[in-house]
Amino acid sequence: MRSRETTGFRRGTDARLTRKEMEFDAEKTRQLAAHYKAIIELLGEDAGREGLLKTPDRVAKAMQFLTQGYAQDPEEILRSAMFTEDYRQMVIVKDIDFYSMCEHHMLPFFGKAHVGYIPNKKITGLSKIARIVDVYARRLQVQERMTTQIKECIQHTLNPMGVMVIIEAQHLCMQMRGVEKQHSITTTSDFTGVFQQAKTREEFMNLIRNK
Repeated sequence: MRSRETTGFRRGTDARLTRKEMEFDAEKTRQLAAHYKAIIELLGEDAGREGLLKTPDRVAKAMQFLTQGYAQDPEEILRSAMFTEDYRQMVIVKDIDFYSMCEHHMLPFFGKAHVGYIPNKKITGLSKIARIVDVYARRLQVQERMTTQIKECIQHTLNPMGVMVIIEAQHLCMQMRGVEKQHSITTTSDFTGVFQQAKTREEFMNLIRNK
């Protein structure tokens, strides 16, 4: 089966807004900053010392940036660049870098997503695949749910013959605390339609491994 493949969507492209482009809600920032100041003090630090004086405000803005996915509609992103095309072979966007926040400890997990689908008369712009990965990553997440959400979004919006998503990630909640296994990598996958056939899944796996 022929495939259309692209690789290396990096952060800093149209996959997300930069901090300068994002407008922060002033009242939300104020409330968050007040809570972070209290947290700093509860941890035993002096929130008024020079190095920490502006930290609550910075963290408040950082957290809004890191959770901006709640305000974005991934299906609308796909529909904004949806085209009719008689192409029925595999389309793969691999090595999509992402950063997310574990909802259990609010520590980062990060890695790469590999997304493939087989169109059924409808395709979408390749950058939109990278963008929906970002939308779901920029929320409080678990890797398993994020994998399924990306799959379901593409399946529901494009109605392709099948979708497959694989995510490989490192979790700081495992590396910095708990079992402290610094080199562990978690892999999750989900798929629909023709990817339920072992041969099709194997082709996808071979293509994402091909450098």
